[in-house]
Amino acid sequence: MEKEIYLVLTQTSSNLSRAIKAVTGQQFNHISISLSSSLDPMFSFGRRHPYNPFWGGFVKEYIWKGTFYRFPKTKCQVLKLSVTDEQYERLENFLEEMYANKDNYGYNFVGLCLAAFQHNRASDNKFYCSEFIKALFLEFQIEGAESLPDIPHPCDFLKFPGVESVYVGRLQDYPAGQRVAASVK
Repeated sequence: MEKEIYLVLTQTSSNLSRAIKAVTGQQFNHISISLSSSLDPMFSFGRRHPYNPFWGGFVKEYIWKGTFYRFPKTKCQVLKLSVTDEQYERLENFLEEMYANKDNYGYNFVGLCLAAFQHNRASDNKFYCSEFIKALFLEFQIEGAESLPDIPHPCDFLKFPGVESVYVGRLQDYPAGQRVAASVK
């Protein structure tokens, strides 16, 4: 059997997001992973607080809370990828364990800045979002992970082998997310 995981590429209208877009020229500059079609929750390395882009680390993200709630016009593209049951279960356990120990992880700001100049700077227990997704894919032997560039950008996952685009539009308009919104309000 196979299960699906979801990659969520986003572009908020924050100052930092616009600055990154100006440097990279990419349509999206953040990526998260979700194990649910509702995207509730998503996991990534990003802001720990919606109003402070410089306090980052491993986070759970939600469409209807935090940073994405603060930026309701966030644009996104949701990609679906099939994985084996074993990969899915291992990913699920790993992400929950990481979140339980989230204070042990930080944001790789230096790596993010150097990535703009095509320099790689890995740091123990620190990642930027696309660096983390690539590391996950390599760790869990997701087919095609070795084809990702040394310095991955969120948009590199649009060309990842086997992904299927299932939604493009405003994150808060994501159809499966509407069910979650109804329960939050």
